[in-house]
Amino acid sequence: MLLLNTSSHMPSFFFLTGIPGLEDLSILTSISFCLLYILAVLGNSSMSYIIWTEKTLQGPMYFFLAMLALNDLAFSSSTLPKMLKIFWWNDGLIEASACLTQMFFVHFLAVMESGILTAMAYDRYIAICSPLRYTSILTFVVLEKIAAAILVRAFVTIFPIPVLVSRLHYCGGDVVLHSYCDHMAVVNVACGDTRVNSIYGLALSLSVTGFDLLFIGLSYTMILGAIVRLPSRTARHKAIGTCTSHICVIMAAYLPGIFTFVSYRFGQKTIPHNVHIFLANIYILFPAFLNPIIYGVKTKQIRDCVLKKLQVNQRPI
Repeated sequence: MLLLNTSSHMPSFFFLTGIPGLEDLSILTSISFCLLYILAVLGNSSMSYIIWTEKTLQGPMYFFLAMLALNDLAFSSSTLPKMLKIFWWNDGLIEASACLTQMFFVHFLAVMESGILTAMAYDRYIAICSPLRYTSILTFVVLEKIAAAILVRAFVTIFPIPVLVSRLHYCGGDVVLHSYCDHMAVVNVACGDTRVNSIYGLALSLSVTGFDLLFIGLSYTMILGAIVRLPSRTARHKAIGTCTSHICVIMAAYLPGIFTFVSYRFGQKTIPHNVHIFLANIYILFPAFLNPIIYGVKTKQIRDCVLKKLQVNQRPI
């Protein structure tokens, strides 16, 4: 757990409410979330295992895919176990230090996810715009440096959030209207001046997401230009096919996140609070569930490896 000062200003415990307004559907919601989580764990574990064990899947693209799978495993696991305890046993009680720890990892892994998707856009840019230099540019040393940069950026930008939250005054308030310890949900419980937290959270979201989306957009603009200049239709279709999976994953990751951010900041009076919390959970669970399916279906090398392992493990009756 994060070693922060949680004694002078914060309550010893917070109480997470789950999804207010959907209590009558808590069983259906919890079963749906649990099923998504199980499939996400199975899918991402299988993806990681296949990439780790198959020598043919050792290129730069698969390095980032393995990073994405491991991040999705951690991301979904950071909220779902506690969320199910809330739905099934109405156990929303969480220690303040555990709440801050969960807050850190939820936002840390979200920034990691964005960084990995940005790195994958760079990978696709090199693969299509400089195919002959692909392996010489994206060497293992370069991949390690990119991974380290993604990790350091996430840590440096997110670590101040639980520190700032731990310094707020709560005046006896301990009920968090959310299913996990989201930054602004906990800040809304505090009394007094919370402008620093709000400004930092807003600036962080705009800068990190804005930079990553700008980089992804520039990468795909250059990729599109390179595809248009390819001499044959077959080559153009093949190049587009290598980017389709990544584009689908970007949409699955960013659209729910952007909608959640906009609704939370600017649509609280027009969008019901339970809708916002529900989408915040979907933002964490759905990409983790969907990403292995997208890459398993759209990437021929991974699909062939899965089929080969299934045939090897098959036993005659």
